[in-house]
Amino acid sequence: MAIEIPVSAGTLIDLIVILRIKKARIRDAAKRDVVERELEALARVREAVPLLAEPPVLRLEAELVEANETLWEIEDELRTLEAKKDFGTRFVEQARRVYLTNDKRSALKKEIDRLAGSEFWEEKSFSRDETAGTS
Repeated sequence: MAIEIPVSAGTLIDLIVILRIKKARIRDAAKRDVVERELEALARVREAVPLLAEPPVLRLEAELVEANETLWEIEDELRTLEAKKDFGTRFVEQARRVYLTNDKRSALKKEIDRLAGSEFWEEKSFSRDETAGTS
């Protein structure tokens, strides 16, 4: 069963990018089959929106690939460090890179949403944002 939900263009492309990365990196054939089925379904949705194949969107998609591949590698390293119980400088550096890279990823998705005229987009809020400007 598949559940259809409304999502922004940036979220759709981000999901496709992540599934492509999984398809390339997951070795287990059964898991890869699941990934491929979802990827094919989402690719059909994307194909129905020609604007999502325009060069400005494709450039942003390439940057999303880079951001998501970086996140994959960072999280792999964090898991390795966690298994070793090594929470030193490298762990802290990589943990910080997660949120910095996710911030970049969010900005790329939002720019895709803007270009596509999406009705929805991802909003982020952090405690520092909520307290900024208050006394």
